Amino acid sequence: MGKSKEIQAQKKSAKDANKDKSSGGSKQKKKKWSKGRIKEKLNNKVLFDKKTYANLTKDVPKMKLITLSRVSEQLGVTASVAKVGLRHLKEKGTIKPLVLHSKMLVYVVTAPEAEPAAAE
Repeated sequence: MGKSKEIQAQKKSAKDANKDKSSGGSKQKKKKWSKGRIKEKLNNKVLFDKKTYANLTKDVPKMKLITLSRVSEQLGVTASVAKVGLRHLKEKGTIKPLVLHSKMLVYVVTAPEAEPAAAE
């Protein structure tokens, strides 16, 4: 018998010995996947009610930096509704845009204009 035949026989016997030790294939236990972290579902409003609109007109002008996400989170409304509310406040002149970009809307409070002194 040639040397290569002996090596092959040794490898085969070693493989058979390892097969008994390992539990591979279909007999192996299935891996249990972790559930992972699930983000909590937000139940935001899709319309302004009287209370939410009052909060919009009262609380939002008090913010130093007004963004869509902050307004949406604070009032509990969806981002599209918050965007409409911010547009409404801009038209009233309560806030003014700092950055108007399709992805990021940043507003600041309009400084109250000093009324000219009445002529006496």
